[in-house]
Amino acid sequence: MQTQTRFAAFGICLSLVIPGVLTHPVDKTEGTAPERPIRRTRSLCAGEQQYVDMRKQVVLESLSRLDINCTEDSVPHIVLLASGGGQRAAVSLVASLYQMEKDGLLDSLLYLGGVSGSTWSMASLYSDPEWSSNMDRAESKLLGEGVELADALEWLHKTAKEDDFSLTDIWGVFTSAGIMKQIDVRCLSDEASRNASNPYPIYSAIEKHCYSEGPVEGKWFEVSPHEAGFTELDLFVNTSLLGSKFRMGELLEKKAEMDMVKLQGVLGCALAHEEVVVDFIPPWLNEAEFLNVAAQEYLRVYNALDKLISLTRMTVKDPTASSELGRLQRILRDKANQNESALLEPKSIEEIKVHFQQWTLELLTTATTWSDSLEDGAFKVHVSMLTKQIIPLLLKWEWGTTRNFLYQYEDSSLPTCLLAKERFQLVDAGLLINVGYPPFLGDKRDIDLIIAPEYSAGDIFETLTLARDYAAQVKKPFPVIDDRILEDKDWPKDCYVFEGKEKEPTIVYMPLFNRQNCKDANQFKAKMEEFSTFQGPFSQEMIESLLQIAKTNMKNNRETLLREINKAALRRRNKRKSI
Repeated sequence: MQTQTRFAAFGICLSLVIPGVLTHPVDKTEGTAPERPIRRTRSLCAGEQQYVDMRKQVVLESLSRLDINCTEDSVPHIVLLASGGGQRAAVSLVASLYQMEKDGLLDSLLYLGGVSGSTWSMASLYSDPEWSSNMDRAESKLLGEGVELADALEWLHKTAKEDDFSLTDIWGVFTSAGIMKQIDVRCLSDEASRNASNPYPIYSAIEKHCYSEGPVEGKWFEVSPHEAGFTELDLFVNTSLLGSKFRMGELLEKKAEMDMVKLQGVLGCALAHEEVVVDFIPPWLNEAEFLNVAAQEYLRVYNALDKLISLTRMTVKDPTASSELGRLQRILRDKANQNESALLEPKSIEEIKVHFQQWTLELLTTATTWSDSLEDGAFKVHVSMLTKQIIPLLLKWEWGTTRNFLYQYEDSSLPTCLLAKERFQLVDAGLLINVGYPPFLGDKRDIDLIIAPEYSAGDIFETLTLARDYAAQVKKPFPVIDDRILEDKDWPKDCYVFEGKEKEPTIVYMPLFNRQNCKDANQFKAKMEEFSTFQGPFSQEMIESLLQIAKTNMKNNRETLLREINKAALRRRNKRKSI
């Protein structure tokens, strides 16, 4: 079986021709037309199909242990979809999966999907080929020591030489080092040759240009160990080719695949979205007349600096060095707040714009001056190197840049936001939908049951309604969401079941904070604020508390999950009978 899987990893997905007319490998005989690296089809690639077929044997054995009647040809298609939510989502996903393992439910999953913060945990989990049976180790890693600053900077030093070096790399290495406590330089395609002991992973991003100006079909981007591409356009390349140079559908130059550190940065860089800046507007600045482009740039730079400093502190063990980084944060905060009085004086729009431009440069100068003022030693050397890398990138404000495999692709029906650009920008999918529903809707993966632990901030039902609207736009089945349930948004229950009919998947929806762990709406709101998405990294106590909350949620709803898994198996069996 291992030999077959390796064959799938290195050859099968590339050997399929584009239009989907042929679905078998091309015979490489003399005179045969060369293979084309872009695959266009609505079916699974052979590598994923082979993995899923093997995984079904694991699921079948799991269901048997749960006394759920199932046959080999009627294994239900079950996915756990974890929401985004920064470190809150990363920690909670580990806890949810931990409890599912203890309750004997984890091996019922065929797939695991994530966006934003939950992808940080996924990337970390899959560094262990047997993580599904090692959740104790995954939890202990979250609670362990972080990576040293020197190791993070070593990775950055190598990556800075690449053409597409951007803020994504800075964000990726410090979330990896500070939050997930590891620097993992393997590539996602390395997983394609593994056995099926874990659910098959699907990571999600969005393409930034199409998000802003393109049709819905050009927005959602999925990445698996075998393929990467646009979910609704049905256009994919082998994951090992993501970042290689293409033109008109032809591979011109193969480039090294991004490693998991960079991929974490791509998938979880919520700060890359300009719209996120509204979460950081201080009260004195929250006036429409002030919020021009220059003001938004100022807020972006300040908040990116503040968050990166917090993450850097997670990699610093020396108390004096950590204190110095804290001092820099205070200096920057004081400087940001002292500007309030300058805007109270009557000024023209142009004068206000000039002020913000000056303040942006002052923030960056402050960071440089602080770095230069440090005592000579290893910490000063490290910080100086980091400052020189970060400041130009903050001014450039470029995230997730990678070569576009659809550049000048021969299909005029594709959106111009993709065809016309040699590079595209892959960024955090959370701004579009903070749960990775799109890859799991419709016939391609034919999902029976979606288990959706909800770790998002804001309106607790927003991911559901956004996914429902998305499904309607792309004409894919989605269960009915009774609008009366939305009235619970300020104090939700711990579990809701939205039953699918015919081709609609059933969704088990499980808010992290709920009526079981919050006594009223005020406590619910307080918990959301205590574990907010963009605060500094969580303390050890906060991580332990969050782990317990998420575990308890999953444990409390074991019977509901068992019932819905059983119904999914029955549903799959009925589907088989109707064929």
